[in-house]
Amino acid sequence: NNQPGISQATVQLREDQPGDQRLVAYIVTTDEYDETTLRDAVAHALPDYMRPTAYVTLDALPLTPNGKLDRKALPTPTYTPTTNGRTPRTPREEILCGLYAEILGVGDVTIDDNFFDLGGHSLLATRLVSRVRSTLGVELPIRQLFETPTVAGLADALDTSGTVRTALTAKPRPERVPLSYAQQRLWFLHQLEGPSATYNIPTTLRLTGVLDHDALRAATGDLIARHESLRTVFTEDEQGAYQIVLPAEVAATPFTVVDVSEEEVADRVAEAASYPFDLTADLPVRMWLFRVSEQEHVLLLLVHHIASDAWSRTPLAQDLTAAYTARRAGDAPAWQALPVQYADYALWQQDVLGDETDADSLAGRQLDYWKRQLADLPEQLDLPTDRPRPATADHTGDRVTFTVPAELHTRLTDLARSTNTTTFMVLQAALATLLTRHGAGEDIPIGTPIAGRTDDATDHLIGFFVNTLVLRTDTSGNPTFRDLLTRVRDTDLTAYAHQDLPFERLVEALNPTRSLAHHPLFQ
Repeated sequence: NNQPGISQATVQLREDQPGDQRLVAYIVTTDEYDETTLRDAVAHALPDYMRPTAYVTLDALPLTPNGKLDRKALPTPTYTPTTNGRTPRTPREEILCGLYAEILGVGDVTIDDNFFDLGGHSLLATRLVSRVRSTLGVELPIRQLFETPTVAGLADALDTSGTVRTALTAKPRPERVPLSYAQQRLWFLHQLEGPSATYNIPTTLRLTGVLDHDALRAATGDLIARHESLRTVFTEDEQGAYQIVLPAEVAATPFTVVDVSEEEVADRVAEAASYPFDLTADLPVRMWLFRVSEQEHVLLLLVHHIASDAWSRTPLAQDLTAAYTARRAGDAPAWQALPVQYADYALWQQDVLGDETDADSLAGRQLDYWKRQLADLPEQLDLPTDRPRPATADHTGDRVTFTVPAELHTRLTDLARSTNTTTFMVLQAALATLLTRHGAGEDIPIGTPIAGRTDDATDHLIGFFVNTLVLRTDTSGNPTFRDLLTRVRDTDLTAYAHQDLPFERLVEALNPTRSLAHHPLFQ
């Protein structure tokens, strides 16, 4: 506030896209304000990772009725790069600048801008790789992006990139559409356990104000019509499991309005969230609207994991909101048609992976890598637990919350930047170090979920794409932490480059000792 032209200011950490956190400054200005002067002052006073990514000028900071800052009323910013770099010199550089801007949600990008300095991370890097593949027709190893993160450096590196894989497009479908590998995983468990709430994904919202029930019901139907994954049921025959996409006109909208008292809401929501989906007959989505009063509602949107994942929450929320807005105005939603549906992805996945017994197929090459990478993996880590592991895992657990102090977080991100790694890699190395020092040995396999959306045609789909990677960390030889980070970085980047092989196929191929007591390949 000691800068000229600024009367009030606040800096907020925003996450407008899941997993994409940005610092944003909101300032109330006077005629003396100059953004360049402010940016220079901030750059002089703070390291780059503590500087706001965007500056939003307001006439006044929004306040709640009791006079506090109303964070929810702060507008979504428009991000702009801060590097004063060169403009594109070639068509390829111009396209890459556009892809950087698209993926990172920033303004004009120069060829000297660094992907990670603009807020990039591993998840966004995977998206960029997909967009480069579909737009430029070349295969970009994710490792290359870490090694040459500027547009100029990446453009030079792409000259030697490999052949692109087949793009995901909508093609004529066979009469019998197989399950994706991720769906097969949950279908097997459904057959084993029967209808269950184990893999339910609930989302609840408390809504205050006038709500148009009919418009919301219609919008739910619009959502189900738009996304085939939400009107798919499953069955199997002598050839195995397959999916049946119901026509939109016969897929009944599972929308229920329930009158409840305020005291009943929590119990009724919990009860509804435990609905046991029968995947052979039920649509994998249901919605309840609990009406407390004409001005107070609680909305529960329940989706089975076989039809959705964490990434899916964004397109689901965007499409439901757009449909409700249109229906309230008496119109049908005028959204752009989806380029593909989940069934197209399931067929494409089998085509791209190929036969894993073929050494030249994508599945064959990736399986060969994982066999070598995970050879002689320890069956399980020997940890000094305070009680014996049960003979059969009961899958109960707990969550321990803690706060990382701001100073420590600053040091963690500083270390990541100075070693050309990510905060995830730093924490992975720390976890491996901790486990080794607790007697788990020097060969530490750590499991992590990944988004699994390796083609940009899947970005706006609701569906189940998640896969699992095993990140094997070698802590032997008493390395320094920076040396260990180098090992982790190399392991992770190579693992990301071999992320297409479904985890279940890997387990089948490696055939580790099976146990009801613990998970295969990692704990």
